[in-house]
Amino acid sequence: MASILKVDKLDPQSGTALEIGTSGDTITVPTGAGLTVTDEVKTNKISPATGVAFALGDSGDTFTVPSGATIVNSGTATGFGGDNTPAFHAYSSADQTSISDGVFTTIEFGTELYDSDGCYDTGTFKFTPTTAGKYFTYASFVADSGSSPTLSTAGITIEKNTTDVTYAFVDHRGNVTGRSGYPNAMTTVDMDGSSDYLIVKGYMSPGGTFASGAYVTYFGAYKLIT
Repeated sequence: MASILKVDKLDPQSGTALEIGTSGDTITVPTGAGLTVTDEVKTNKISPATGVAFALGDSGDTFTVPSGATIVNSGTATGFGGDNTPAFHAYSSADQTSISDGVFTTIEFGTELYDSDGCYDTGTFKFTPTTAGKYFTYASFVADSGSSPTLSTAGITIEKNTTDVTYAFVDHRGNVTGRSGYPNAMTTVDMDGSSDYLIVKGYMSPGGTFASGAYVTYFGAYKLIT
């Protein structure tokens, strides 16, 4: 015969442990009822009710994994940590010739090694990330003045929109045999995830060629996990 037991407190007998139910029984806490435990709970498994997702805690709660404890994930973890995307790396596979003397010129990194989110444009040579954050960016190129005259200076700049965020120069003055310069630059920059873009420009004097090469003329960036 089913019955209801109403009581304010249920304690075990002195010197024993309180047991609720027997092996094979189902203990149900109905919808709308709350079960509050203010001390330690030990169990081999916690599963959600059929058709629902299991939520651990509420917004603002803190869960602490003590020193010496180990969390083992045998499934798929989502929403933890982060990754370094959007990310891309592009390089120049064709020489850029007839570069004007002493003029900063956009370097044409026309071949992608990878582009995680499709944020680099091989037509405009701009990286426009779609996620806001801090990005590490780097670039390098080869300025080649040919056999004559000797290269005097070469420089590289990474621009955010139309403003320099970093630049570097190599100076060959006094080196009568030098004809190639290898300027490179790197920095960290904040991007808004919508309209901000990065572009790289090169400078050489006298003019000549921005030489191609996957290992020497390249441009890349990736989002930092912060």
